[in-house]
Formats: sequence, C-alpha cells, structure tokens
Amino acid sequence: MMQYFFLALDWSEVWALVIPLSVLLFRRQPASLRPVIIYVWLAFLINIIIDVIMEINAYFPRLTNNPFYNIHSVIRFACFSFYFIHLQKKSFSRIKQWLAILAAAFILINFIFFENFFNPESFSGNLFTVEAYLLLVYCILYYLTELKTDDDLFNGPHFWVVTGLAIYVVTNFFVFLFYTPMRQVNGKLADQMWDVHNVAFIIFCLFITKAFYGPLRYQYSV
Repeated sequence: MMQYFFLALDWSEVWALVIPLSVLLFRRQPASLRPVIIYVWLAFLINIIIDVIMEINAYFPRLTNNPFYNIHSVIRFACFSFYFIHLQKKSFSRIKQWLAILAAAFILINFIFFENFFNPESFSGNLFTVEAYLLLVYCILYYLTELKTDDDLFNGPHFWVVTGLAIYVVTNFFVFLFYTPMRQVNGKLADQMWDVHNVAFIIFCLFITKAFYGPLRYQYSV
C-alpha cells in the first residue's frame, strides 16, 4: 500500500498541477495572473518530461532529467519575478528589479565558472537555493506593501498565490541547500528529503488553485 503512496508522491509534480489547470478550463482569470498561468502550464510540461525520464532511466541509464529541473527553476523564477514586478509597480520597484538582475547575474556566473547546467549527477543546488531565497524576498516585499494599505490582506487571488509560494520556498530552502551533498552521502535520505519538497509543491498548487477559483468579482479574461 505504501509503495503506491510514494509512487503517487513521486508523480505529484505532474498531477498536482492538473488541479489548478482544471480550474482554468471554466474560470476566467485576472490579467495580473498571466505569469502564474504561464508558469503552471510550463511547469506541467517540464515535469512530465522529468517524471517520464525518471521512469525510463532504468532502461536508458545515460538519460538524465537534471537539466530539466534546472530549466524549471529558471522558468519559475522568471515567471514569478515578472509577476511581482508588475503586481505592485509603485512599491519597492527598484529593489524588485535589482533582484531580477542579481538572479540573472548569478545564473551566468554560476554556470560559467562553478557548475555544469547539464550535470547528469544532480540538479544545481546553488540555483534552487538562491531562487528560493530571492522568491522569499519578493514575498516579504509583497506582504510589507499590503500591510501599508487599507485593503484586507486576505482579499483577492494574489494573497493565495504569494502565500502558497512563500510556504513552498520556506519549506524547501534547506532541502535545496542540502539535497546535493546529502545525495552523495546517503541517497535514501536525500530521496526522503525530496518527499518533503513534493508535499510542499502539492500545497503550493492547492493555493494557486484557490487563487484561480477566487471570488467572481476578480474574474476577468486574460
């Protein structure tokens, strides 16, 4: 019985995204959520590739899905960076723009001098850790801005997107930080650490679903 549970958990990076995608079939969304929608679609396609490669790796051992994890990380940061920069344009605008520039510089320097983007052994722990940290900063800036306004903090779909993202990056910061070295020491424990990531990803997708299924007054066609 447990083997089916862990199999479902292994594939959660695919089926969890089906939940918010299914809402998009019958709920129109605010234009401000377009970067999130793009992320969900791209993440769904990339994660299918990742999990298919994982399943056929026993037959094609040279085939690796690690570069696709790196691609997913870059796309996630790009989509949510664009989302935050345009969500509250007049608040912390320079800081948010510099965060995006800092991330681009880090990616270039890291993969030119320190890591191989196409490393078959593991995805880039540095990339995932820095991504999680910068996305958390974006989330904090969002909350600080909302607390300065008179609006209800829990009002609207953006609260659910940002809160889901915050839960995801806070939960996984240390998973990303220690996953690669842990895999070299104890592969089984590293896999158990990644189960934590998968649970957090499911929660993230549920919060995005809540945002997509938000109040009717926020439903405008993208």
